[in-house]
Amino acid sequence: MRGLKGKRVLITGGAGGIGAATAKRFLEEGARVVVLDCSEQALRRIEKSLPSLSGTISADVSDADAVAHAFSELDELLGGLDVLINNAGISFQRPFTDITPDQWRRMIEVNLNGMFFVAQQAARRMLASTGGVILNMGSTNGIMGYLHSSDYNASKAGVIELTRSMALELAPKVRVNVICPGFILTPMQKAEYTPEMMRDFASKVPLKRLGRPEDVAALFAFLASDDAAFITGHYFVIDGGEIAGGLASMYGG
Repeated sequence: MRGLKGKRVLITGGAGGIGAATAKRFLEEGARVVVLDCSEQALRRIEKSLPSLSGTISADVSDADAVAHAFSELDELLGGLDVLINNAGISFQRPFTDITPDQWRRMIEVNLNGMFFVAQQAARRMLASTGGVILNMGSTNGIMGYLHSSDYNASKAGVIELTRSMALELAPKVRVNVICPGFILTPMQKAEYTPEMMRDFASKVPLKRLGRPEDVAALFAFLASDDAAFITGHYFVIDGGEIAGGLASMYGG
């Protein structure tokens, strides 16, 4: 991609799954990458697997003070920020009537509040410098309804609207978009679905497979690059065609 070499990149939730694949992709593009994650163990693993990282930071994105401290660490590591991959999040499946107040609160704290805390710190630095790109992690769950995911769906719908508003306010110096994956085969997904469920789901996707973290990493790289210089304020679905047809797609020939 054009314009990524030497760029200073922060990836939250970057020690595994889509985040780790994205870190690898940006390093391949010649960027300087720092990974932030709440798991010390996962950070140690990615430090070994990606030794060319510019550093790692341990922080819980749902804690505003911890995020502020993490960005102070980032300033020391990179001296600024050009690209934020705002990826950290959690996901659980449970019936709407069973969701407890604490479970609802935690989902919003991580997936929406955390997105806001990190993006705000990044935006302040970008606006004070030469600009930048913020890419938030959404989901097809934020666009349409899915069973047993009411709290997750609501958090991701919030991320989409947060992104649109940020794009308006931060333009023209900062571009802001949101990526909305469908079923991507990550450790988080493997923990929620049985192999039989995943095979059944893959059979219903038009491209006949589940997404890979590398698929999403490629889209992050494009949207962060100079090739996407006129793109801001939008969500981008990457789902193998999963939501293209909706209910009507079940009755094809």
